[in-house]
Amino acid sequence: MEMASFSGFLRTLGIIVLFYYLFKFAVRLFAPILVQKAVNKMQDKMQEQYRQQQDQQYNASQATKATPKPKKEVGEYIDYEEVK
Repeated sequence: MEMASFSGFLRTLGIIVLFYYLFKFAVRLFAPILVQKAVNKMQDKMQEQYRQQQDQQYNASQATKATPKPKKEVGEYIDYEEVK
């Protein structure tokens, strides 16, 4: 009975070690791909934010050019004639 539990223990230990190395191999294989996808996604987001910011600045500059500021009206204009 003791041998059965010892061999079961070795078998379990072997499976754990096997899964550990398989996991390590899979991470080495797929990690660069996942990191590259994350970097590309972040880069796309930043480019989209930059485009939106440029559009907002362009629209703001167009709005200020399109509507000139009204002239200040101080009062009535009175034409004086010189009296001699």
